[in-house]
Amino acid sequence: MFGYIGPDRPYLFIKDETLYKALYCGVCKSIGAECGQAARSALTYDMAFISALVHNISGCDVKIVRRRCAVHPIRRRPMAAVDDVTRLLACVNTALAYFKFEDDRRDGEARGALRFLYKKGYRRVLRKHPGIIDIVKRQTDYQSELEKAGCSSIDMACEPSALMMKELSECVLGDKATEHTSGLMYAIGKWIYLADALDDYDKDVKRGRYNVLFLNYGKKTLKEAVEVGESELVFIFDSLFADMRTHLAGITFKFNHDLTDNIILRGIPIKTRSLMYGKANREKEK
Repeated sequence: MFGYIGPDRPYLFIKDETLYKALYCGVCKSIGAECGQAARSALTYDMAFISALVHNISGCDVKIVRRRCAVHPIRRRPMAAVDDVTRLLACVNTALAYFKFEDDRRDGEARGALRFLYKKGYRRVLRKHPGIIDIVKRQTDYQSELEKAGCSSIDMACEPSALMMKELSECVLGDKATEHTSGLMYAIGKWIYLADALDDYDKDVKRGRYNVLFLNYGKKTLKEAVEVGESELVFIFDSLFADMRTHLAGITFKFNHDLTDNIILRGIPIKTRSLMYGKANREKEK
């Protein structure tokens, strides 16, 4: 995952902040157990959000325990106990990290060398959950093909990420998956791809790398690109937010869903504005 998904913290209840951090720690512990200690370095709060969503939809209650960890060895911290959901998400996170760095390696990026940190975990995931590897590899290869072909369609360029998130959610949720859970994750996958395209715009242009937004707006900086394509970008993102709201309303949650509502309905739109309008906008939001 890329680390773009997060809450609107001023509107986050204390109980949900505690749960959010505990879920993060729970997935982290599970990564160490399932995929090796090195693979824990790829964890972001995106997966804590996914953990909250999956636990709630599947009806798997989160048990909070107090434990120490290597990063915080002095004081015990509340963390979600390892369970079947966190173990599965640990494997998803490791697979996503491995293929992300593999893609960087193919692109000649120096950080691609970090792929070795996840090779052991990748092999474990391949042995335990080959379906997860198949989904990520298939959609990553699809993404690579579109980029090599110079795909200029924004909608088409988002498709591999959208399909990957949809299929991974169906894999993790199993018989609890519905058209609304799949639709929500499809929209979130599209949003993640576009968020990354916004975030990397200036760097991609400078290094001559593929960026679907540059192919559409042809400007040297993100600021100029947003000035030219603002109405289209706002329409695209507003359409995605509407899809998310519609599918969210159609999902049956087993427990309180204040945390995931905050992230989807407030956190994601705020992050979008921050990425589109840059530092000045972030300072205004503080």
